Amino acid sequence: MKEYFNPTIGYLSLEQVAQEITRYIQADPESGYQLMVGTDSKGNGKVDFVTAIVIYRQGKGGRYFYKKFHQEKIVHLRHRIYTEVNASLETGQRLLKILKKYWREKPKGLLEVHIDIGENGPTRELIKEVVAMVLGQGFQPKIKPYSYTASMVADRYA
Repeated sequence: MKEYFNPTIGYLSLEQVAQEITRYIQADPESGYQLMVGTDSKGNGKVDFVTAIVIYRQGKGGRYFYKKFHQEKIVHLRHRIYTEVNASLETGQRLLKILKKYWREKPKGLLEVHIDIGENGPTRELIKEVVAMVLGQGFQPKIKPYSYTASMVADRYA
């Protein structure tokens, strides 16, 4: 199922996203990389979600892929944030499982999960909870202002 979109390539399956990430790293293996996943949402009641995957070649740009999905009957902010974080965790787990087929060794650094919450605003009460969720899955959590995969890339398409 081709559920992810890249503006240059078009629609891709998660398997194809993993292949593109692998090719991108192999094109310049000496550079440092960050692999990030983040989700953002818009709406009330019926909510539109966007999960973005970003591979960043440090100091040299990057590539991104995103998928959209919708859910009904999400009214509470806590439910919405948990749905965002769970979408990112699921995507990260699935992506790493696929990438293991293509990578001889695990790249340095953990996959980062970018969470669209911060110290300011109503979501600050959820920071400890959702950061613990991400750490519990073995990923590196990032919140605002460092969560640009969620707050900028995914937000752009939500």
